[in-house]
Amino acid sequence: MTSLSDSELGRPILPLSRWRLKERVLEVEDRFQRELGLTRPIAALLAQRGIHSLEAADKFLNPSLSDLHDPSLLPDFEPAIHAILGARERNELVFIHGDYDVDGVTSAALLTRLLQKVGVRVITKVPNRFKDGYGVSLDAVKEAHQLGAKLFLTCDCGVGAVEETELAHEFGMKVVVTDHHTVPPQLPRAEAIVNPHRPDSTYPYQMLSGAGIAFKLGEGLCRALDIPVDSFRRAYLDLAVLGTIADVMPLTGENRIIARFGLERLLESKKPGINALMRESGILEKNPKKLKNYHVGFVLGPRLNAAGRIDDASLAFDLLMSQDANESYRLARQVEVLNEKRKKEQEDLILEAIERVRETGADQHSVILVSGEGWHEGVLGIVAGKLREHFNRPAFVLSVNPETGWAKGSGRSVPGVNLADAIRSNEGLLEGGGHAAAAGISLEASRMDEAQQALHEFASQFLTPDDFVKVTEPDLEVEPDEVTFPMLEQMERMEPFGVANPEPTFVCRNVQVDQIIATKNPAHPQLMIRSEGLPAMRAPAFNMGEALAGRASGFAADILFRPGIDEYNGNVRVKWEIKDLSPIEENG
Repeated sequence: MTSLSDSELGRPILPLSRWRLKERVLEVEDRFQRELGLTRPIAALLAQRGIHSLEAADKFLNPSLSDLHDPSLLPDFEPAIHAILGARERNELVFIHGDYDVDGVTSAALLTRLLQKVGVRVITKVPNRFKDGYGVSLDAVKEAHQLGAKLFLTCDCGVGAVEETELAHEFGMKVVVTDHHTVPPQLPRAEAIVNPHRPDSTYPYQMLSGAGIAFKLGEGLCRALDIPVDSFRRAYLDLAVLGTIADVMPLTGENRIIARFGLERLLESKKPGINALMRESGILEKNPKKLKNYHVGFVLGPRLNAAGRIDDASLAFDLLMSQDANESYRLARQVEVLNEKRKKEQEDLILEAIERVRETGADQHSVILVSGEGWHEGVLGIVAGKLREHFNRPAFVLSVNPETGWAKGSGRSVPGVNLADAIRSNEGLLEGGGHAAAAGISLEASRMDEAQQALHEFASQFLTPDDFVKVTEPDLEVEPDEVTFPMLEQMERMEPFGVANPEPTFVCRNVQVDQIIATKNPAHPQLMIRSEGLPAMRAPAFNMGEALAGRASGFAADILFRPGIDEYNGNVRVKWEIKDLSPIEENG
């Protein structure tokens, strides 16, 4: 994603945000230190994240694939498996309908590969964002019927496809929905709706991605066919982890297990398309010992998404399905070109959207709503995320079609404001749906002001002016000598980091900043810091160049940092990455 300086919104002032340290659970910390031999910082981190029993701590630090839940507990699991196996026995065609984002593409690829492997006749459609729109369409159902399909199987979509499901039944097709989106008041009349968000669901974990649900359904299918589960997991965890992390799912519970072991399988993947994607992205050039959340969330995921955002998601699907190394290289090269185009479109639109917010005063509302004619629909969600980040409030970015008089786009939210609920509470004005944190909407362009006011009123129930001030929540205040190799090695056991399990940040008080060292990129200086119990060290301060510009060296500050282990030329050292600092002479 393009990096815009905070000066777009005014001169940065140190500290860059208010710090609000998280609460401690001292009794649990003490027990973890005593019983599990954990360092104080790691014991504190686990306790802060709601892990309060020794058993839960052990499962978190030592996740196992055996801790995955029984797939048969998923709602409508049995009728879904029955429908799939029935189609197999009768040699009927199954029409798989995915979605155009990474989650939809990977879940479609996973089920397509698996069903083909077990002898099911399959044809798969990944919709085009611009021609087909979001979700299951009536045209897709007609296409499936014309092809002779008897089972219509959805991935990462379909939970709201009431009319489309009725048409499928009129054509004599059965329908199985696998989806993870918020469940609407009226469900389609399908043979099976496999979605753990259903009110009647007793499945122990709600937050699976679309690919996660496809993975669990696939595992259940393998059990029914007496196919070794270990073989299935080895073959499909790479696809499941791509969808889980790229769809920004919380890395707790089953998602954490899928992410932990999926990242391992991703590096060892036998799929030519995945290998070509990793090679083309530059990941393999660095010979990583292991992959992290970053590699999917910021390297592989955006490239797969670029196909659907700029051109056609079927390109990403074909890449994940490819069995040929030469074809995979060609497709990965196309994806790389589209990703470069996506970044350019995104950068230009972010600048224009920020200017539009200023012009319209949209940031004076609890929810930002901005629009423009012809804005590229494929990057609206990314732009909405950037506006949310800058203005610390939910944001919707819409593209207006002057020919139809309608506007559609994407929204990104902050904790406490559920966008799916916001859309449902304004039925008749807003159309769309999604998650609490991300959603797609459409409305008549002439009602934009009405929509702005309605969204403002909805969000104002949950937000106060204090919520619009940027706040950073460091995990813990530490002494310099607590940041040690043993502590960092224990912290690695908390990976992979992501939503609901963020990479820890610490605060250290009264650190001396002896020198501000310029680098080739003025946005990213390095600081020479030292403190009692802390040997002098260079610490990178990414994106802090402007805030530190003109400041003289030789001052004391409270430091907000992210610790890690730095390996370079065979040397290993503790590293602090500076995220923010508060000069002590300015603290009051």
